Amino acid sequence: MSDHTPDENRRQVLYWRLLARMFDHEEQPALEAASVAIVEDIGLPPALLDPSVSVDNLVQRFPDLQAELDGLLTAGDDDQRVRRAALVSKLLLNVMSTGSGSVTASRLADWQRDAGWLKRALGAEGAGELAGVLSGLEGDLVSRMRLREVLADPALARQLTPSMSLIEQLLRDKSNLSGVALANAKALIRRYVDEVAEVLRTQVQQTSVGAVDRSVPPKRVFRNLDLDRTIWKNLTNWDPEEERLYVDRLFYRQTAKRTTPARLIVVVDQSGSMVDSMVNCTILASIFAGLPKVDVHLIAYDTRALDLTPWVHDPFEVLLRTKLGGGNDGPVAMAMARPKITDPRNTVMVWISDFYEFDRSQPLFDGIQAVHRSGVKFIPVGSVNSSGHQSVNPWFRQRFKDLGTPVISGHIRKLVFELKNFLD
Repeated sequence: MSDHTPDENRRQVLYWRLLARMFDHEEQPALEAASVAIVEDIGLPPALLDPSVSVDNLVQRFPDLQAELDGLLTAGDDDQRVRRAALVSKLLLNVMSTGSGSVTASRLADWQRDAGWLKRALGAEGAGELAGVLSGLEGDLVSRMRLREVLADPALARQLTPSMSLIEQLLRDKSNLSGVALANAKALIRRYVDEVAEVLRTQVQQTSVGAVDRSVPPKRVFRNLDLDRTIWKNLTNWDPEEERLYVDRLFYRQTAKRTTPARLIVVVDQSGSMVDSMVNCTILASIFAGLPKVDVHLIAYDTRALDLTPWVHDPFEVLLRTKLGGGNDGPVAMAMARPKITDPRNTVMVWISDFYEFDRSQPLFDGIQAVHRSGVKFIPVGSVNSSGHQSVNPWFRQRFKDLGTPVISGHIRKLVFELKNFLD
């Protein structure tokens, strides 16, 4: 370490301590003492080194830290490298070192808040890249909870913060819940659905349905008068002596829309690997179902297909009717979806799956190919989640590309964009 500057040496001490605590929960006295001396020297509180202190708690006691933590990992400052190393170590230790054994509702809530601080430190792009890792850690914490006991206690249940990992566990276990536990589970699912719906509704709210129908004459009322075009078309009637424009023809804007509703058929794989997609697509389908002149149908499948269209306006009810897990049989879902196609060129079919069909791959692709050739706009999606991560069977990926319908990114914003293009 003699070849390093004092600041580099201090950063190394902080990071060595971080690694030591990540892999061994026993304190290393020499590293702990050196780290305490470093953080005190740079004006940070020793509580920063205590992994039992949440980031929320730390910021409440030392409010000035909030500004430093926001965007901490998005831009470097060579003059503050030691200070940044100490703050980064705090975030990483609190989030990445989840320990072992049972987890309480309070512990999960603290971790979720700490993970939120790490996401803010990383910025949008960095948080997206780490989303899969954080989701895995959260899933592990949820699986270590005695969830049924927590749900049966209203005070403990209120401490739970809805998340995808928690919703997945609730949906998987809902058949084993009853009474107070079931009521609390439903309340958590409803909260999560409402929160996600608010975000997605913001992305969709600008969607307009139907193209202007030029075959319908414009309605000749004042509010439809196209003043600029009227002046332009009558310029030859300008009288320079009287300085007047004589208008012998009025022009109106065309506002009529197609009256035929666009049909949106959403088919989503509800097998074990597609929980995130099931939740997001259910909510997204309900939002599009609320738009004028959009006829939305929703089908979920594993080894059987389930037509959820009657409840498509209420994602909460849809999710309560799903049965997550098991295998998948795409041809069964296609057999249910194809009769819903009555006007192919006015229909879009969104198929969300990882497309691992094994011995049913060719029959499913044959059905998809037939639907596509009939004029339906077919959109294959690897998954629909917040991180954009997707895993798709390479066999299907290549055939979709050859068909001219490449698998789109799993990020839900991309699917919203594709649907808006079709509906506009």
